[in-house]
Amino acid sequence: AALTAAPRRSSGRGAATAARTSGTGGQMMATQSVVGGAQAIDVSLLAYFFFWYLGNYYYNITNKLALKAAGGSKGFPMTIAALQLGVGCIYALFAWVAPDMRTVPMISVDDILKMIPVSFCAMMAHCASVFALSAGAVSFGQIVKAAEPAFAAVLSTFVYGRPISAAKWVCLIPVIGGVIIASVKELDFAWSALASASAANMFAAIKGNENKKLMTTPGLSSRLGTVGNQFAVTTLLAFLFSLPVLALTEGDKVSAFFDLCKTNPAVFNNLILSGLYFYGYNELATMTIKKTNAITQSVANTAKRVIIIIGVALVLGESLPMAKLVGSAICIGGVFLYSIIDQIVAK
Repeated sequence: AALTAAPRRSSGRGAATAARTSGTGGQMMATQSVVGGAQAIDVSLLAYFFFWYLGNYYYNITNKLALKAAGGSKGFPMTIAALQLGVGCIYALFAWVAPDMRTVPMISVDDILKMIPVSFCAMMAHCASVFALSAGAVSFGQIVKAAEPAFAAVLSTFVYGRPISAAKWVCLIPVIGGVIIASVKELDFAWSALASASAANMFAAIKGNENKKLMTTPGLSSRLGTVGNQFAVTTLLAFLFSLPVLALTEGDKVSAFFDLCKTNPAVFNNLILSGLYFYGYNELATMTIKKTNAITQSVANTAKRVIIIIGVALVLGESLPMAKLVGSAICIGGVFLYSIIDQIVAK
């Protein structure tokens, strides 16, 4: 049975713009078109990039502040991760209820069932990432997370039967080597942070492969309506999946967490802000990817990692020894090369 609701008159401007331009995959970051003999800059695309970066930057800061105020890895990392998804759900539901903001997706129960693998992996990737950032420095967690292509390559080749080129395998050497170099002199190193960030990479890689399979479902994109709706439904399902995990890991501490929120505004305020930033930057990232080509995405993701690793470390006073900077540069450079090597070889 289809889950239907009366469609509203128009979707959000950002999502509508993304939907109208999703087929223009050849645009670069500063996409230009000739209008009346003059070049016009795609202002909406530049805005997507700016707010994607800004949201990601502030998410990492507010997330770390909430975790530190709540006791770090020994506090309530799973509770915070689950409630961040819950904050995103509240925003998504508001967007569907508010007049003229976003159309309600016309999806069926079968569509929801097909979205379960993606949503479950999204939940696990987020929760593992939050735990990693609670156990160690944000900059270190981001360096390890930059190695996601290595996990994606192994899964794609040996699980999904989509082997990568020999050139891409070679590019994984600096990716993995960079993480090792960055770990050697890491003052905030913790095995739990390394393991959790690696788990986040694994689930993110599975999510990417499952999402490719999902998008081949006939008519699903039209039933969802917009990229924003796709992310909203994924977030709602991810939040539901997080509740049993929360009950198993920190269920006996939830009441203590809410008591802490009442007495420590830093926990509550940064929880709400990090939840909004997380939802917002991920939705904007999805819209940005829809409007750009593969090389632009590679450049954008590389630049984002550099900004987050250095910027957040400076704000939070985290250590940035030379080995960490060199290792992160090698790792991120390897990731960028991994993203474009097939195009280079083809030439």
